[in-house]
Amino acid sequence: MHPLVRCAGLAGLTLLAACSRADAPRSDQADAPATPAPASSPAVPNVVTVTAREYAFEVPQQIPAGVTTFRFMAQGKEPHHGIMVRLEDGKTFQDLAEAIKEPGPPPSWLHLDGGMMIGDPVAGSTITMTLTPGKYALICFIPSPDGVPHVAKGMMAPLEVMPTTGTPVAEPEADVVVRLADYDFQFSKPLTAGEHVIRVETAPGQPHELVLIHLGDGVTAQQVVATEMGTHKGPRPSYTYAGGVAPMEAGRHAYMHVNLKAGNYALICFMPDAKDGKPHLAHGMMKQFAVR
Repeated sequence: MHPLVRCAGLAGLTLLAACSRADAPRSDQADAPATPAPASSPAVPNVVTVTAREYAFEVPQQIPAGVTTFRFMAQGKEPHHGIMVRLEDGKTFQDLAEAIKEPGPPPSWLHLDGGMMIGDPVAGSTITMTLTPGKYALICFIPSPDGVPHVAKGMMAPLEVMPTTGTPVAEPEADVVVRLADYDFQFSKPLTAGEHVIRVETAPGQPHELVLIHLGDGVTAQQVVATEMGTHKGPRPSYTYAGGVAPMEAGRHAYMHVNLKAGNYALICFMPDAKDGKPHLAHGMMKQFAVR
């Protein structure tokens, strides 16, 4: 099964139990020295670099609230993503680590707030989000070749978003909007070659993710899905990950910063459905389109 295929529970809201094991995940990162939060908001979005390797994130443990641009670099031998989960007031990173070990659905105090998807192996991927103060965690649920999810190997890091003072920073100005609905990717207008700031927003309904894939010549979105689901026969079709936005609950939004080359692309949502557990792509949440 390919790395993009999540363990059964991810956003269908059974993922924490499905991805758990007795020795998962380590929480020693919570005891590391914290980086002091800035005293005031910057005049431009705060920029945070996140580096993912086997099996850990390099990320500051404290960052200021407000508009934040994440530059995500996956530099391990395995692919990685970084899903932002927000903990309700009173809950801690240790509470999350303990909850992962328990069978059953994840706790109601855990929220999917978006995050970073696999991007270009050299340039990485970039997204911008508006963060409210509170406690978060950055998690990778992609499984290793042995089938064990990275979170079960310790790939989970605490992230505290600190209150700030000063003039709020404006969110980026998007030139395209993609709405994630049950079960469709709805474009405000077609995408063209070149640089774009894409606002990705989740409509009322289930959580969704946006995985952007650059298709090789003659490759279809259906072939990508078959490869990801382990049912493709023959040589692996040519395609590359081009970024995206990790699972977000209804009402959330984030901005993708992309520089698209001309060619064919696919958008796919692999989230398990809340009703039948099938990935949303099985309900039609897959779109192939051309960029000129």
